[in-house]
Amino acid sequence: MSQLIALCKTDEIAPGTALKVETSGLSLAVFNLNGHFFAMDDVCSHGPGSLSEGYIEGEEIECDFHNGRFNIKTGEVTSPPCMIPQKVYPVTVSDGTVFIAPEA
Repeated sequence: MSQLIALCKTDEIAPGTALKVETSGLSLAVFNLNGHFFAMDDVCSHGPGSLSEGYIEGEEIECDFHNGRFNIKTGEVTSPPCMIPQKVYPVTVSDGTVFIAPEA
């Protein structure tokens, strides 16, 4: 079983916002949706946009580069011009810290 990677403290991300976290060779957008945390690759699959700097509406993030949208929970494309889903990571929260488990 792989080691968990600590991303941030839960209080670093206000509800309805995102935080860019760079760790262990990953650049991630970590989202707080009403106290539930989600993580996906930060760089948009369509271009150089940073999803952590995008606009959150409900369960979607809109890229600030070309305005494509992704489902924050699944990474699936919800609006063009994006066509390739975003990679998402399973999140665990323990003692106020957000963790991901990288792929084995």
